Formats: sequence, structure tokens, C-alpha cells
Amino acid sequence: MHITASKLYDYLQCPHRVWRDIYGPQDEKIKETNPFVQLLWDKGVQYEKKVIGQIGEFLDLSKGSLEERFEKTITAMKTKTPLIYQGVLMVDNLAGIPDLLRLMPDGLYMPIDIKSGMGVAGEDEEKDEEGKLKKHYAVQLALYCDTLIRLGFESKKTALIYDIRGNEVEYNLENPLGPRNKMTFWAFYQDVLAKVSVLIANKATNKPSSSGKCKLCPWYSSCKKWVISNDDLTGMFNMGAVWRDTINNDLGITKIADVLNLNVEEVLEQKEKDKTFLKNLGRSRLESMISRANIIKNIKKPVVYNKIDFPVVSYELFFDIEDDPTQEFVYLHGVYERSPNGERFLDFTAKELSENAEKEAWSKFWTYINSLPANDFAVYYYAPHEKTTYKKMQKKYPDVISEDAVVDFFDNPNVIDLYTKVVSQNTDWPLESYSLKAIAVYLGFSWRDKTPSGALSIQWFNDYIQTKDESILNRILLYNEDDCKATMVLKDGIEKISNSL
Repeated sequence: MHITASKLYDYLQCPHRVWRDIYGPQDEKIKETNPFVQLLWDKGVQYEKKVIGQIGEFLDLSKGSLEERFEKTITAMKTKTPLIYQGVLMVDNLAGIPDLLRLMPDGLYMPIDIKSGMGVAGEDEEKDEEGKLKKHYAVQLALYCDTLIRLGFESKKTALIYDIRGNEVEYNLENPLGPRNKMTFWAFYQDVLAKVSVLIANKATNKPSSSGKCKLCPWYSSCKKWVISNDDLTGMFNMGAVWRDTINNDLGITKIADVLNLNVEEVLEQKEKDKTFLKNLGRSRLESMISRANIIKNIKKPVVYNKIDFPVVSYELFFDIEDDPTQEFVYLHGVYERSPNGERFLDFTAKELSENAEKEAWSKFWTYINSLPANDFAVYYYAPHEKTTYKKMQKKYPDVISEDAVVDFFDNPNVIDLYTKVVSQNTDWPLESYSLKAIAVYLGFSWRDKTPSGALSIQWFNDYIQTKDESILNRILLYNEDDCKATMVLKDGIEKISNSL
């Protein structure tokens, strides 16, 4: 079996998936492609077609069997064809299909991949350092370079990403991963390649895990079932697979129930003697792990550690946005308002995929905010996404609101990120996830849509733009209203528990 760029990508998304795709219980794998994943694929294909239609002359090798395309690719490179589309590269246990192979002045070839995202991190990936090359792009490009080098058609370790903005972003794979990590992208690729190789050969296995990013994976339900049945540590909030594996290996603890027997002082004494023992796991992490295990196994109800005083105001706004990161487009700003006049849902929606529509919807949101009595309203939202997105929008539409005004809005103590400022710092729940949906459902709230999902909302919006079907728009609004209501239920739930202290 060949190792492909997609297998390297899958490994970076989840180290377990590569093994499970081959050796896992196939009857538990979801056969239908997730609609949002399909949307991403379709957008990628559409953008690739757009780019290919603009690049001029090229040799199209996108048709035929892999073997036929491989032979034609080799012939084309030997005859110095300037630009090759969808050529096939196969050597040893590697196989790759770069979007383009470009003949360089030295007579060798550089691989190019067309991506419908940004070529560097920071603008569409909130947690990454801005301007940093993306690891998952780098390993795919590295595989193409590796095959070219082994076949004798490349000597450098350099490739290009042609990104959504039409930029050609160079990936020099001999550069370090970052200022504090001196490992090169090429060494990182070789490490990933080695790990994928042994997983594919079934010479090594690893464990499933449970996390928020798993929901789009076809193995989501299967892995979650495994985590629950094995009482796996990733069934606790903020316990990723890396920390789980470290605890498994260094402490021999594999079940949440066994965490309750952990002696922190003894563990810390051992850490003093051996600096490699429980690397990156200190006292606070261990103590919070024990506390959460106790809440799951014994207390079995949420805990609020400190009394929380929420603002006493006339207007409470529960706020949530819907946006499509594949197009960097915010299409809905939703607010569920609770005031002396009662409760109502307000939406500020872009009904066309245009900057004018996006700008107008955002402007109307701020007009509404400015209409409220000063210092007599509070805004609640969940997680930093709204704040991060609004800072980006201000740069895009500076004539709508000033940068200082956006900063002042989110710095206002009455504008509260319930996840960052309240849930993660002052509470614990008998749940594996502290997502808004998980906690709100625990508190008794239910979404009216049968498949509530932010990812599906993006698909619905794209469907609405194409069809202008008002029933689709109504579904989006209904979903967003329930997200806003869920935020209200969460705030009220925490307040009730806090007031009982």
C-alpha cells in the first residue's frame, strides 16, 4: 500500500485514523461523507478549476489509470514539459499527485499545490502564529519533493502553495518549524512518514481518543464508543491524546476511575528525580485531572468554585455569529435579547455573498448596540471566536467602526466570554466536553433542528446563496437563535449554582 499525501494529512489530524482506516471495525465507519467536508472538497475543486483555467498552457494528465498517468508524467518530465497538471509520482512506497509540476531554470521540477485556504497560518486559523507555514501543507509538499528527488527530477526541498488569494507561497522545507523549534519541516515530514509507515504495516498501533475536532471524522461515533467503554482518559475535559498517552506510559493509569488513586506528592517527587517523567504535566494539571475525575465518577454534578456575580442590567444580550471560514465571510450576527420588555431574537444577516451585504449586516449590528442604554446592558458569548472575528472585520470595514471602539466593546466588563472568563476558570462539569452544546444539553436545553451544527450552518448558507430558498434561511436563523438561547441557559444555570454557594 502506498503512502499518500492524504494519509500524512490524516495522521496530523488524528494519529489513530491511519491505522483505523485499514484495521478498524469497518462496520462502525460512517460511509456517507459529512456534508461540510463535502462542501470543503467541492470548494477546493471549484477553486482548482478556476486557477487552472487562468494559468495558460499545460499538459493535462488528470485522466487514465494511475499507472498510465505515472508513465506519461515521467515521459513529460524527461522531455522538459514546462507545466504538468495532475501528474502522478510513484516510487518505493510513496505515491503523490501534485496539482502542478513546474519546470525550473535548472531543468528540474518544483511541485505546486492549489489550496482554497491561506498559504500561511494566522488569518484563517485562530490558534496558529500569523505568517507561519502550515505543517499539514508542508508534509504533503514534502512527499511530492521526496518522490521527485528519488525519481531524479528534483534536488532541492522547496515547493509552492498557490492559495485562495492567488499568492504563490514558497515552502522551503529545510527551514525550522519555528523560532523555538529547530526541527526542520523536512525532518518533521520524515518523522511523520516513519510513523505512518509502521501504522500502515500494522507494526504499531495507537489508541482512539475523543476531542472536539473529531466530529467531522467518519470514525467519530466508533472512537467515542471505544472511549466510553474503556473509561479512557480522553473522556475527561481537556485531556488530549498526547497527555493521555504520557499518563498511560509513565503512570500506568488508563482509566478515569484509576485517576482517583493518584498521589500527587509522590508523582512530583519522581518528577524532581527524572525531568523526562510526565513531561509538561505539573501540579495544577494533575490536581485538576483528579478533581474532574472525582466530579465524573463521584459527585456527578457541576461544581462552581467561586461565587460569580453577573452584571445587574436592564438588557441582557446573548450573542452568536455564523461565518464561513472558507470564504472569510460573516453571514449572520444573532442576538437573543432579554429586557423588561420581554424576550426577542434579532438577526443581522447578509443575504448575498458580497462585501456590501456583509458590511451592511455588521453595520446594523453596531447600530443596534449603540441604541441600547449606555452602561445598562450586558453581552454574553461563548469562546473567543466572536472577538477574534470582529477584530478582523474592523480591519476589513474600518469605516463601520473604529479599532478602538471594537477593543473598548470587548474590554467592557459587561461583555463576557462565558467560556474563557467563567466556565474554564471557575467551573467543572461531569462531561468530556465543555462545548456550549454539551453543557446546554446537560442543563436541559434542546435545539429545535435535528442536526444542529455550526459546520452544517455553513453548508446551509451556501445552499441558500445558490437557491434563495427561504426555508433554508429560516433553518439557519432557527439554529442561530437556539445557539443564543443556549448561551442564556448556560448563564442562568451557572448563576443558579453560584447563588446556592
